[in-house]
Amino acid sequence: MPNETNISKAATPVADRIRQRLVSANRRFHANDSIAEFIQPGELDALQDEVQARLQGMLETLVIDTNSDHNTQDTARRVAKMFIHEVFRGRYVPMPPVTEFPNIARLNELMIVGPVLVRSACSHHLCPIIGQVWVGVMPNEHSALIGLSKYARLVEWVMARPQIQEEAIIQLVDLLQEKMRPDGLAVVMKADHYCMQWRGVKDMDSKMVNSVMRGSFLKNPDLRREFLSLLNNGNRS
Repeated sequence: MPNETNISKAATPVADRIRQRLVSANRRFHANDSIAEFIQPGELDALQDEVQARLQGMLETLVIDTNSDHNTQDTARRVAKMFIHEVFRGRYVPMPPVTEFPNIARLNELMIVGPVLVRSACSHHLCPIIGQVWVGVMPNEHSALIGLSKYARLVEWVMARPQIQEEAIIQLVDLLQEKMRPDGLAVVMKADHYCMQWRGVKDMDSKMVNSVMRGSFLKNPDLRREFLSLLNNGNRS
């Protein structure tokens, strides 16, 4: 006979099981949080199936005939796959492996990485956010260094969630600070928000630019000016 526990587990939607684990662990699960550690093997595919079913219901509520409209017959599956495995992937998969190297050469000069392409989605309307990120690092002899491609991977992991730009770059700065432990860290992000271009005021030209400064970038105005000057000069070239 089937085990009653297994029957009960199968009857409970996987989204509810994941949510119960988060609540039991007293863990936040906002749109821009990673919940990867609470997802068990095989559950991500099941979660995609559940999202697909809900999206199919949404299309039907929008009075779209997905039975006879060949363009939308598979839309629910495609969108569910896109949400889980692409645009919101950073919520559901662990942080990519990042190899850290000791600062053998005792580098202590300003390093700038960027622009790194950003693809995200506004958590208010789930409209695209497309832009660029620049990272300034002032290492010390005890800092860990990471490879150039790892910046892009970490940016993608943080940004591939429903985000608000101001919160997203704070998440990125906190992550890089933890990994590298530099004397100073600066992140600048410039992005188009399609929630302004596609809806609302429909302003096609406005962009949002914001920055977060830590350590020596915050305390030393000369270093901050050097970083911003090099960044601006690079944008003009």
